[in-house]
Amino acid sequence: MAAGLLIAWVDSLPAWDDAGITASALFLGAGIIGLFVRRRPWLFGLAVGLWIPLRGIILRHDARFLLALLFPLAGVYAGWGVRRLVRGRSAAF
Repeated sequence: MAAGLLIAWVDSLPAWDDAGITASALFLGAGIIGLFVRRRPWLFGLAVGLWIPLRGIILRHDARFLLALLFPLAGVYAGWGVRRLVRGRSAAF
């Protein structure tokens, strides 16, 4: 949650206007968390990425901000998949 709040705070700064870096930070932050998740990766993806859509829906009344959830969800599942792949290979040896 702290990673998501930090990213959302930086994204809300008046001088910040770079959606690509925000999306990358959401993906990478959630991906790192996904490396350590054992169950329910979607929950951790929501914990990281919920803050930007929540702010957009509350302040701008625009549900399109929910699309921002795709980045942390993709990141956490990528990290979770890497963890399962590595764990599966090490168990075979």
